[in-house]
Order: sequence, then structure tokens, then C-alpha cells
Amino acid sequence: MSDFLVKIKQLVRNESVRISEHGYDELSDDKLSVREIILGIDHSLIVEEYPDYPKGPCILVLQQDKNGMPVHVLWGIPKGHNQPAVLITAYRPNQDQWSKDFLKRK
Repeated sequence: MSDFLVKIKQLVRNESVRISEHGYDELSDDKLSVREIILGIDHSLIVEEYPDYPKGPCILVLQQDKNGMPVHVLWGIPKGHNQPAVLITAYRPNQDQWSKDFLKRK
């Protein structure tokens, strides 16, 4: 597991979390609850890491919703800060664009 994902998980456990406006929009569009995404971080798998993202480092992880369906969640930490963990976006991955396990782009 990456050090960055460990840091995100620690921040979430410590309730140092912010959800972006875009994140709220995407959660609503896909009928996902904040709670299920927050609770799902402990069982996440790394899809891609973006350590040099201009707004701060972030990581795309695969999580599951309350029904066990795949959800991609992009978590980050604002550039120049150590907290909070920011839920940037969450969405249901398109099967046509991802491998069967949703961990690799086609």
C-alpha cells in the first residue's frame, strides 16, 4: 500500500475530510452516499497515483458501494497542506473503458 493512501485513510479515520462540490454532484448523479464512500476507504485498492497533480497529490482508488458494486474514488490533499483528505470525485466506472477488475484502463 502506498504511503499516500495510508495518509488518506488516517485523515478519514480522524474525520479530517472535505468533499468537493464536484464530488457531491457525482455522488448524487450515481446515487452514492457520502457515508458508504467514507466507510469504503478501508477496503480500497489503488488504481492510479498522481503525486504531481497541480492542485496537490491525489490517488484514484477502487472501492465498493453498499451493494458491492465498483466505484472509483479520487482522493487528494490540497497542495502545500497536510490535510484534509478531499473526496474530489466518485463515479461508477464504465466497463467499456476498464479491465474486468476495474483496476486498469483498456
